[in-house]
Amino acid sequence: MTLNQLRAFALVARLGSLRAAAAVLGISEPAVSSSLAALRLDLGDALVRRSGSGIALTAGGRALADHAQEIVGLADQVRWEVSHAAESAACLRVVATAGFAEHAAGRLLDAFTRRVPVHSRGIDVVVESADDIGSLLQDHAYDVALGSRPPQGTQLEVVPFLRYQRVLVAAPGHPLGQRQQSLPLAALLGEPWFTGPAGVEEFTAESSWLAAAFLASALGVPEIVPLSSETDALAAVRAGEGIMLAFMHIVRAEVTAGSLVVLPVPNTPIAGLWCASTLDHGRASTAARTLQRFVTTAEATAAMLAPGGSRGVARRGSKVHVALWS
Repeated sequence: MTLNQLRAFALVARLGSLRAAAAVLGISEPAVSSSLAALRLDLGDALVRRSGSGIALTAGGRALADHAQEIVGLADQVRWEVSHAAESAACLRVVATAGFAEHAAGRLLDAFTRRVPVHSRGIDVVVESADDIGSLLQDHAYDVALGSRPPQGTQLEVVPFLRYQRVLVAAPGHPLGQRQQSLPLAALLGEPWFTGPAGVEEFTAESSWLAAAFLASALGVPEIVPLSSETDALAAVRAGEGIMLAFMHIVRAEVTAGSLVVLPVPNTPIAGLWCASTLDHGRASTAARTLQRFVTTAEATAAMLAPGGSRGVARRGSKVHVALWS
């Protein structure tokens, strides 16, 4: 089998059509069919069969599909790394979920680059959602993921490294902020809930709490209002414009000073967990494994929880080079 044959098959498996795969590859449909025929001969399996107006994978085809995209992705990564070796040496590619990226990524990765001089060329950080990071790692688009745990079922080594708490906060002058006793959930529905640009991220303890508290009880859905960052969301809360699920370690000083109030809501604080994820079975790069080990250290924890406001990236898809933060 060849990489071109695997690339064609991976597209056919994903798109469900020889014609669509040919269009993406910029080749003829017979050329795609020829690649599949060569794979059939080599592997001794039909791989695909006609199904209605499209095609379906055989059992052997599904087995091949599980590996074809990974093989192609790894080959593309190798090709890119070889051609960019001079300028990309020691650069680590990190994908992070939004909450972690905004509030902890900067300090953590600054501490890491000070501790591990080999990364003096810096680290590229991009923000994506938790449901995407598993596939991005398996496609070798990134070396390591930080933040919310990716969905189960992906072939990853996931290392938990920091527990956090989310609390619902309001300004002291807000009507809800003056309530001393437990607030019924229904009382919270009339207020805007400010968040960062990712909203309430999927696959987090926060999203599970919202589903259990509101959707399961048929109360309705709170009005989620995403802003450009959680820092801006917190500013709106201070101004008395609404409420917010905030990280307790971020707002603790303001709560102690009385400039913010933690609302007495059932089943809060919400306990969550941040994880560092890489490819499993030794497929991760040395740099990725080094960072994965570092995030569990006391030095890393102290850096992430240090007072002084957020330090990171907030917008989905934005790319930051950590060396610029030094």
